[in-house]
Amino acid sequence: MHEERPVGAEHDRHDEAAGEQGELFPDASAPDELVGYRGPAACQIAGITYRQLDYWARTALVQPTIRTAHGSGSQRLYSFKDVLVLKVVKRLLDTGVSLQNIRVAVEHLRQRGVRDLAKITLFSDGTTVYECTSPEEVVDLLQGGQGVFGIAVSGAMREISGTIHEFPAERADGVDEPIAPITNDELSRRRAARNAG
Repeated sequence: MHEERPVGAEHDRHDEAAGEQGELFPDASAPDELVGYRGPAACQIAGITYRQLDYWARTALVQPTIRTAHGSGSQRLYSFKDVLVLKVVKRLLDTGVSLQNIRVAVEHLRQRGVRDLAKITLFSDGTTVYECTSPEEVVDLLQGGQGVFGIAVSGAMREISGTIHEFPAERADGVDEPIAPITNDELSRRRAARNAG
């Protein structure tokens, strides 16, 4: 039987969930870590206001990992993972999770790679945020009565992957080349097929 563990709690378990879900980026087309999105685009993709984005950056809840703003006229640049975390924060806030508990969850999410995030489902009882990485852990948590609301991070990731290509992106290294959108998700394939024919 799996123990439920609050986000941030240490665990020694090997990742049993590897391979249980299909790969989100099966052809090794994980998002380029040097490609980012400016604040207004990150807001639209994550479904938040610019005021929220600015506040979360100033209070270090979610800071851009590609480029931070330094002085007047500089622009923050948010990575794919940053935008994903923004979307997760928004969903947790919408369910009534306290900012203090969201900070703990965000710190835990920051330590993960994009591929690892796709295997996580976050549950909350309104007080504590729990991480589940397998169907068995989800069942154990629900049977224990703790989980009230769940966020499958892979679902949020698929949503973002399906829409992010509609927004302008830029490279942090200054290379001026076209940025290929992430188009390996089902929604992107359907959209491309519809536009082609």
